[in-house]
Amino acid sequence: MAGKPKAKVPGFTAPALMDVTEPLFGRVAEILESARANVVRHVNSQMVLAYWLIGREIVQALQGGEERADYGQALLSGLSQALTQRYGKGFSVSNLRYFRLFYQAYANRRPEIRHEARDELGTGNQGQVLADLNLALAEHDKLQGFSPRLSWTHYRTLLRIEQRAERLFYEVEAERNGWSQPELERQIHSHLYLRLLKSRDKEGVLALASQGQLVEQPVDVIKHPYVLDFLGLPEARQWHEADLESALIDQLQPFLLELGKGFAFVARQQRIATEYQHFYIDLVFYNYLLKCFVLVDLKLGKLTHQDVGQMDMYVRMYDDLKRSESDNPTVGLILCAERDEVVARYSVLNEATHLFASKYVTVLPSEEELRAEIERETHRLAAIAQDQEAESGKRS
Repeated sequence: MAGKPKAKVPGFTAPALMDVTEPLFGRVAEILESARANVVRHVNSQMVLAYWLIGREIVQALQGGEERADYGQALLSGLSQALTQRYGKGFSVSNLRYFRLFYQAYANRRPEIRHEARDELGTGNQGQVLADLNLALAEHDKLQGFSPRLSWTHYRTLLRIEQRAERLFYEVEAERNGWSQPELERQIHSHLYLRLLKSRDKEGVLALASQGQLVEQPVDVIKHPYVLDFLGLPEARQWHEADLESALIDQLQPFLLELGKGFAFVARQQRIATEYQHFYIDLVFYNYLLKCFVLVDLKLGKLTHQDVGQMDMYVRMYDDLKRSESDNPTVGLILCAERDEVVARYSVLNEATHLFASKYVTVLPSEEELRAEIERETHRLAAIAQDQEAESGKRS
């Protein structure tokens, strides 16, 4: 039997009706998708609060009971069985332990979700710096609830970080930058916090932990070292600078993430020409937070004074030939396999505010290696400060 003929809308032909329906559908779909996303975020936020409250109950119950390991294990096992029987999966003994750790790590927080995500908030030895960080952040933590942008998987990932200052840094950055849990995991594994600690004074370290990475001057975006583990370049192979450049272009998205905030790709092997010669810059980026071009020169070996002189020339030429009146001064970054501290100290790198040299690694360094580098950098900065103070004393 033939179906009933479709009803016609008076005054509209089929094409005309489609012209009206499609944009309407798009707007309605957008509303529904936004609503669903808000529901998911709300559910995630409520579960974060629920797990914090469960963790608090467990901590209080264990504190009120006997201080024996078998007592705690029996209590968690019994609670796990009862919750699983009523609510299903998600309440294993392992998860209950995470809830307890969650509360213990954020015991000073209020059990509430902030209505809005965080906006841009406004050196001794390494051990002393971290102690000062914990002291400075003590009151700061009491005032915070939990982020509406971070799910339980985010906070579970953050629990692996022992230092409270470091954990707060990653929480701030994950919220501000909208990191997914895998992105947060990668930043933690690459020790972003430790790499940004280098070349910062005590006040800068405190700001980094409590406010996240603020980009206000060129030094704020420089890392030591840059971790290029995503390139997958085999160590045994003899490769050239062109291979490194090609690999970075092929993996441009993770490279931009590694460069940091505000970077956009401009050109590869960009030519700058004078009336006598042509020069080619390996990679050119623009940082829209600093409002300046960033030139990157790739070096496979150890940093040399010729490398520094060449980049200094590139930056001066770029300012003269490419920079517009609305741009800030150009920044030059030399990425080298090994940074020579003698060259860095006795070249224009020592005092330049727009010229930098950082080493890169293709294998993720250990936390111990990075901490040792930070310690060396601390001593280097202290030596420079002493030299400057002595020179100032001579002049006076």
